[in-house]
Amino acid sequence: MSQNIALITGASSGIGTELARHHAQQGGDLVLVARSESTLNRLKEEFERDYGIKVWVLTEDLSQPGSAQRVFEATEALGIEVELLINNAGFGGHGRFHQRDLGEDEAMMQLNMATLTSLTHCYLQVMVQRGHGKVLNVASTAAFMPGPLQAVYYATKSFVLSFSQAVAKELEGSGVTVTALCPGAVDTGFVRRGNLEGVEIFDKAATPESVALCGYDAMMKGELVAINERQLSFMLNWVVPLLPRKWVLALSQRAMEKTA
Repeated sequence: MSQNIALITGASSGIGTELARHHAQQGGDLVLVARSESTLNRLKEEFERDYGIKVWVLTEDLSQPGSAQRVFEATEALGIEVELLINNAGFGGHGRFHQRDLGEDEAMMQLNMATLTSLTHCYLQVMVQRGHGKVLNVASTAAFMPGPLQAVYYATKSFVLSFSQAVAKELEGSGVTVTALCPGAVDTGFVRRGNLEGVEIFDKAATPESVALCGYDAMMKGELVAINERQLSFMLNWVVPLLPRKWVLALSQRAMEKTA
């Protein structure tokens, strides 16, 4: 069995699929996790045929409590040694918080934060024990500020960024690294799933392929935080922190307002 196995959540589309494809192109085996069994099985067939690798499919709704433990127990039962854990699954949602369906936001918090945390905890214990492994947590540039009209989504991504950096520091010298990938707007099904059609920033969104490559390379180098656009990185790290908070909130809300 390969010693370079990547487990990728949200692998059935978008950034997750492209991360899986890139890893397969490097000759690495894969554990693909998502809800859509038929889509995952098509990817399994494609990757095994085109790249000569081994792919395992785990069908799981990661927005449900207990799903992370089920995934971990499944890989343990199969004797799969996960070298790369890529927590990519997540979704957003547009609208004023008090007008949104609370159950939808609770499922978002479960998937974006709780399941990610549980999976990281499960696999980190094994990685640290053996002295090597890498984790990539997909956050967002949304992590750097509050997000009116996407209040819960932005908050979940702030959690992911903070959590990832803190754990990365704890793991120094262990042989295990944690990287947070913080992309800007990306042209994926996230737009439709999050009711974000008409939000202008998605008109010039990055491709899933470019974001996946940025994140994968940063993970392999053990970088702490990766932002896929240099201009965004400069703005978020050097300009936004200096602006008055009310200005930041106003700019953030304006970016999420629909033009159509």
